[in-house]
Amino acid sequence: MLNPQPANIVLNAAKKFLDPMTTAKGEERAVVALTHLRTLWFNTGSLCNITCVNCYMDSSPTNDDLAYLTLEDVRRYLDEAMQEGYGLEEVAFTGGEPFMNRQLPEMLAEALARGYRALVLTNAMKPLHHKKQQLLDLKNKHGDALTFRVSLDHFTREHHEGIRGTGTWAPTIDGLSWLAENGFNLAVAGRTCWNETEEQARAGYGALFAEQGIPIPADDLGRLVLFPEMDTAVDVPEITVHCWDILGVKPESIMCASSRMVVRKRGADAPAVVPCTLLPYDDAFELGANLADAADAVRLNHPHCAKFCVLGGASCSPD
Repeated sequence: MLNPQPANIVLNAAKKFLDPMTTAKGEERAVVALTHLRTLWFNTGSLCNITCVNCYMDSSPTNDDLAYLTLEDVRRYLDEAMQEGYGLEEVAFTGGEPFMNRQLPEMLAEALARGYRALVLTNAMKPLHHKKQQLLDLKNKHGDALTFRVSLDHFTREHHEGIRGTGTWAPTIDGLSWLAENGFNLAVAGRTCWNETEEQARAGYGALFAEQGIPIPADDLGRLVLFPEMDTAVDVPEITVHCWDILGVKPESIMCASSRMVVRKRGADAPAVVPCTLLPYDDAFELGANLADAADAVRLNHPHCAKFCVLGGASCSPD
């Protein structure tokens, strides 16, 4: 795992990401415009059946800061996307653990019936196992339009359970194997907080997939996604308008150029829209109650914007 930071680095980091318009050095902060709402995310709730080390969502069996969304919430936003002609392609579900929300199968059915692809981020543990027949029914009706991305933090039990807790490996492998055996579209998400190269990681996952009969090519960047670690205690540079050319990164490639996420904060009268999956709690990134309100450009005023998206080159969406 990441090492503690020296005091001077922590002090420098404390001065960053304060002003949405300018960086700590007084430079104009980078901004990302919404070019095309391709993926609409729903955070089904922050509750999870396990507690992971350094979970960016702080999900756990006790964290209900994000309340469960309802089927009617999902319908409302899908109706708006259709009425406004956003050209939505994919509807995705995250959490917490999405299968903790009992209405998830109905939400998936709603999205799939409208002709969208559907993606679920899951740990494939007990909450999913309780919904097997409903998932088989959805697959029989909608085929490959439904995809599951299973969180498998490492290709070894030791490191995976070092993040997710003792006893988490076997049920995840069982869930992943069940999904594979029944022909579901599959991807796996791992983490990169160990001292190994990407080539070593992919080789390790490849050997595991071969052993378990999981039909995922480990060299496919969209099917095996290796996410950079997001530790808020680690100092990261702020992204300015000049960084795009320096880094050779296009703003339209960043997740918030094509995605928005719906959340329902505990005690709120209604759901709200935020730029992406990484920023569900920060009030400064709440864009409004409707998709139309959330069409404004996003200023990259958070460490996750730099670490995960711009410098890490990562995205929660599959493409």
